[in-house]
Amino acid sequence: MTDQAPPGTGPGMAGPGPDGAGFTYQGAEPELIVVARAEPRLRAGADGVRSASGADVSALEMFLSDQQLTLEPLFGNEDRIAAAAPPEPSAGTGTLPDLTLFYRVKGGENRAVELTARLSALPEIETAYLKPGAVPAAMPAHDPEEGQGRKEGAPATPDFTGRQGHLGAAPEGVNAVWAWQRQGGDGEGVTIIDVEGAWQLGHEDLSERLAGVVVGTPYQDLAWRNHGTAVLGVIGGDRNDKGVVGITPGAVTAAAAIQGIGSAAAIHAAAERLSRGDIVLIELHRPGPRFDYEHRDDQRGYIPLEWWPDDFAAIRWATAKGVVVVEAAGNGAESLDDALYERRPDRFPEWWRNPFNPSNQASGAIFVGAGAPPPGTHGRDHGPDRSRLGFSNYGTRLDAQGWGREVTTTGGFWDRPGDLQGGTEEIAWYTDSFSGTSSASPVVAGAVASLQGMLKAAGLEPMGPEQAREVLRNTGSPQQDAPGRPASQRIGNRPDIRAAVTHLVPTSVGSGQAERYWDELLPYPRELPPRLRLFVAGAWRNLNRPAPEVRQAVHSAFAGGRPDVRVWYSDDEVVGLVITG
Repeated sequence: MTDQAPPGTGPGMAGPGPDGAGFTYQGAEPELIVVARAEPRLRAGADGVRSASGADVSALEMFLSDQQLTLEPLFGNEDRIAAAAPPEPSAGTGTLPDLTLFYRVKGGENRAVELTARLSALPEIETAYLKPGAVPAAMPAHDPEEGQGRKEGAPATPDFTGRQGHLGAAPEGVNAVWAWQRQGGDGEGVTIIDVEGAWQLGHEDLSERLAGVVVGTPYQDLAWRNHGTAVLGVIGGDRNDKGVVGITPGAVTAAAAIQGIGSAAAIHAAAERLSRGDIVLIELHRPGPRFDYEHRDDQRGYIPLEWWPDDFAAIRWATAKGVVVVEAAGNGAESLDDALYERRPDRFPEWWRNPFNPSNQASGAIFVGAGAPPPGTHGRDHGPDRSRLGFSNYGTRLDAQGWGREVTTTGGFWDRPGDLQGGTEEIAWYTDSFSGTSSASPVVAGAVASLQGMLKAAGLEPMGPEQAREVLRNTGSPQQDAPGRPASQRIGNRPDIRAAVTHLVPTSVGSGQAERYWDELLPYPRELPPRLRLFVAGAWRNLNRPAPEVRQAVHSAFAGGRPDVRVWYSDDEVVGLVITG
């Protein structure tokens, strides 16, 4: 048994809900999942169940008819799924799960527990298990009355980007502003699909690159909608003169809703629509075995989705295809290294192994924990910067951390109007307090999308899932200790896009004569620093925040008609400058 994080008080320990009081999300339904045996090769359709191998399935047909139940292929038509399977993964990474064996049971909702045992006893079925409803991995924490609100007749939304500290330079931020100065660094050419429950797709700051809902039916619950809107704002908020800006405003964002199809089917459907290097973001967690899968307002014991076999299979399928999956590690205050997770649940299939144990076959997903923002952010102190927040799950399996408190983004405060800007217009709500592994995960997803955009713009292959995990683990700003929450309770490093680029594409220094210059006093986008741009060796190179005497010397050299400006550069950044004429 490894150490468990005890509940407590003080910076970094506050629980979920307004003032730590707890909260719930409406409409998250349990899922009854069946895993069939391989030999009968079941095929389920509108006309019932049959066997593609000619096996006798009359017992199963009779049971389904008597109980008024329907089996639905969880991932779609079995023959189509088999034909669309990605190539087998590389040696040493294990085989792919057979998605054709998973089914969802429709009907009998009030008898789900009883039905798991009865279905498992049928000869065609390996097992059946009940999944608790998935909910967003968010942690609202303080009183929305603190916000300035939005008054009737108020002027247009102001610029809130100065409150988005996660965009800035490392170690406090992920170096997104630096990345925007590089071709592709804004995520252009990358698509990110957010898997969860609902979104305000008409938000004023999500209009430029949002592709809408690609699968599923969104919930009508306001708390779900505020959550999804906040996630999209962190990744892809529009680059304009109001509100917030996303880490990758050039990326295409889309949404996959779990209502009606379940989490595993939504993950699979999202991945089907993506190409190698694109990203699926999973913003959900579930009650785990610590408290016997009980729904709790405090979210204690909640764990990542891939604990359940069908979710693991969907994620594994996606990463085998080359899609990067970013998964919230959950807000359960759990050590995922605990021996509790080595015990196979009674109804899980025999082949199941603990996915949190790195010695077992990995799903390939990036696990994200919640770290504290710099003390003083928005006037609050959650403990040392990059220390594990008390609610965040932790363990060997975690790959990276993002800001788990004080993230400024689009949307309201849990089930209420925005605490930064509220009012009657939901499309203009903003929050200053998006939190949990839900806020941390889009920070990491945005950093990965920025890297993918730069690689694509350079004509290089985007990272596959394994490489993306390796880069996040080997670069970035290190996790720090906090009282009672040492860095040995691993949540990983905070991404540093600049350091990761150096890791991926080691830079070489070139030199040449400047042919022309551009003194960019008012840079675009506005978040960039003032810069002097010099055209050298066929490309523009940037000198950020040039000293006044350097700026004047360059002006004078070119004004004289025979400039002699020697430039040393790395990629598009000026690292040396000599002016002799």
